[in-house]
Amino acid sequence: MHPTVFSEPQPHTFTVFNPSTQESLAHVPDSSLEQTRNIIDRSLHAFSSWRHKTARERSQLLRKWADLLTHNTDYLAGVMTLEQGKPLAEARGEVTYGTSFVYWFAEEAIRSYGDVHPPMAPNQRIMVWKQPVGVAACITPWNFPLAMITRKAGAALAAGCTMIVKPSAETPLTALAMAELAYQAGIPEDVLPVITASHETSPTVGKELATNPKVSKLSFTGSTAVGKQLLGLAANNVKRVSMELGGNAPFIVFDDADIDAAVSGAIASKFRNAGQTCVCANRFFVQSGVYDEFMTKLKREIEKLPVGDGFKDGVAIGPLINEAAVRNVTRLVIDAQRHGARILAGGMKHPLGGNFFYPTLVADVKAQSQLFCEEIFGPIAAVSKFTSDDDIVRMANSTHAGLVAYFYSQDLRRIWKTAELLEYGMVGVNTGIISTEVAPFGGVKESGMGREGSRYGMAEYEELKYVLLDMGKQFGETTQQ
Repeated sequence: MHPTVFSEPQPHTFTVFNPSTQESLAHVPDSSLEQTRNIIDRSLHAFSSWRHKTARERSQLLRKWADLLTHNTDYLAGVMTLEQGKPLAEARGEVTYGTSFVYWFAEEAIRSYGDVHPPMAPNQRIMVWKQPVGVAACITPWNFPLAMITRKAGAALAAGCTMIVKPSAETPLTALAMAELAYQAGIPEDVLPVITASHETSPTVGKELATNPKVSKLSFTGSTAVGKQLLGLAANNVKRVSMELGGNAPFIVFDDADIDAAVSGAIASKFRNAGQTCVCANRFFVQSGVYDEFMTKLKREIEKLPVGDGFKDGVAIGPLINEAAVRNVTRLVIDAQRHGARILAGGMKHPLGGNFFYPTLVADVKAQSQLFCEEIFGPIAAVSKFTSDDDIVRMANSTHAGLVAYFYSQDLRRIWKTAELLEYGMVGVNTGIISTEVAPFGGVKESGMGREGSRYGMAEYEELKYVLLDMGKQFGETTQQ
């Protein structure tokens, strides 16, 4: 089940490239439809034994896996930087973050409790059991090639499901390395198989995972457009799904905010992973009274961000994932200028060439521009000015996306009101980083359905079974005194 990685091209393989240098890194098997079906069959067979392991046994295996991930942090981070491009320090941070989910669900495995309900008759007992849904599959993106897998697989395996992993064609090496450590920990390969597939083959593999009735659950992280396609396919056999889709996160700075803290939060939220995250701040809204101060300070901090290969010391901004990503952010900047926006920093390809782009600050962005309406997925801070609280809530909610929102304020009444009115699944108040294994991660509206992480994440892989036990009329009789 564990695909071999080749140093030279082989029949039915595809090439993995380094986005910093465009050099070939490896050649990975390009799975066929027949191979995908075989993996599903083997995963279903493995489910019959994995589900019957005790919760303690599954917990111990997950903890061994987490320990191995921790002990191999530097190796995994190096693989990630090679194929994804993020700075090495960020890659180490992702390994730590991703491992935290495995540790978390190792503990949750032994705390998945059912219920006993008050019966309607004295001779009856009502029970609610939690049982694994069956074979699960996940399709994961390239921007977090380890954490997006562990966040799903940790929950699935803890619940007693098997999990088929389909990583992005851009970043399969991290997934394979991570899975190898799971096998070393004692998790059977058929319990956590990895399917690698090229961009051309991935739609076929994804369709099979979404439509094959032997797969009981599909979890997807990626674009809204692809998510909608998978939802339509999964609907044919009423497959259980979790969808973590695109975002268009507002980052609001009120006039009573701590401006220095807001600038620090903006840098952390917007420019992590070169702006290539679904929870990146996408639209900055700054109240008119502090607009100039915020822009001056943000510009100064943006211009300090070093751009370069992720392995070089001090680099904060690595490459975008590929040439298409560079073309996309270039298009967005040009369109924003066409609508009257001003470029205060960056706005162009970096002299390093290739997939490198300057961290960029765009002022006076209009609601009509594509930069305002689309998910940027690049190192561009797009800033607009606002005046009243009512206006900003309306503008922040004026999108089909609803993943995460951020705002900065020191007024407690404003904080409560704004947090309640924002139509988002997650809200960061006076912080630019919200992700943690202990809290539910997910969005509303077209940003998806379901939650990952926390105790709610494991529930996505469990079915509730109601059992009514009738013990006969004699059991319910009482003795007359």
